[in-house]
Amino acid sequence: MSCIRWSIWIAAARPRTLPAAVAPVVVGSALAWRDGTFGPAAAGLCLAFSLLVQVGTNFANDYYDFLHGADTAARVGPRRAVAAGLIAPREMRSAMWGVFAAAFACGLGLLPWGGPWLLAVGVASILCGIAYTGGPWPLGYHGLGDLFVFLFFGLVAVGATYFVQAGTVPADAFAAGIPIGLLAANILVVNNYRDAETDAAAGKRTLVVRFGRRAARWQHGASLAAALLTPLWFFGRGSGPWVLLPLGLIPLACAHVRRLRAGGAPAELIALLGDTGKLLAAYAALFAAGLVI
Repeated sequence: MSCIRWSIWIAAARPRTLPAAVAPVVVGSALAWRDGTFGPAAAGLCLAFSLLVQVGTNFANDYYDFLHGADTAARVGPRRAVAAGLIAPREMRSAMWGVFAAAFACGLGLLPWGGPWLLAVGVASILCGIAYTGGPWPLGYHGLGDLFVFLFFGLVAVGATYFVQAGTVPADAFAAGIPIGLLAANILVVNNYRDAETDAAAGKRTLVVRFGRRAARWQHGASLAAALLTPLWFFGRGSGPWVLLPLGLIPLACAHVRRLRAGGAPAELIALLGDTGKLLAAYAALFAAGLVI
């Protein structure tokens, strides 16, 4: 495969969204480390599964949004591979199923740690990744994308990562999943904020389309605030002061709020989308470091 071909597939995987897959595994594993139950093999399989589900979901979005007519010449975001004619629809569909099959194989590898119930969690994660834009009732087209991301890239991912290492899911694991899920959903908020007009024209009823950009700005800001308040909950439950490291991101979070409010050209919102992923990565790294220390 040529370098140009590889670059097309890498772009289709949407690297800017991958922090949403890495962050919950990092935080869940840090919590397991804190509690003396960290298992590197289980954590590695969780990371592989999460990344593959994210990439598979991105391929599914590229394919199904093309079928639904959501990716057109009027779209202001980065070009999509199928809509731009860079990858044939059948080829993207095959890649989607191949990546999800690899994710399923990784999930099977976790059964010795998590037991058979983990199979249901893994299958549900993959099915929701497809159902986000595919199937008879696409979640993203009915305003449920944000909830899907919050649950599966927050509560479920952090909780499952901790469970396969510790064998239980305490309140701290759910609490740690809340900020990760909210910040991951903010990636979707910024993306849908930028695409509101073309989504509406294609019948894609995201929350931004349903309730408007003002409500999206409130959702974005409230999610940031809740995420930054979570370390205080851990501190109040006896964690050391290092768990407050994410509070150092407050100035950056405030800047993101101002940037979304300002709106501006599509290029500015595309940049904010990438920076939202970076903020999630920074939060996860600081939060995990605070838990480990």
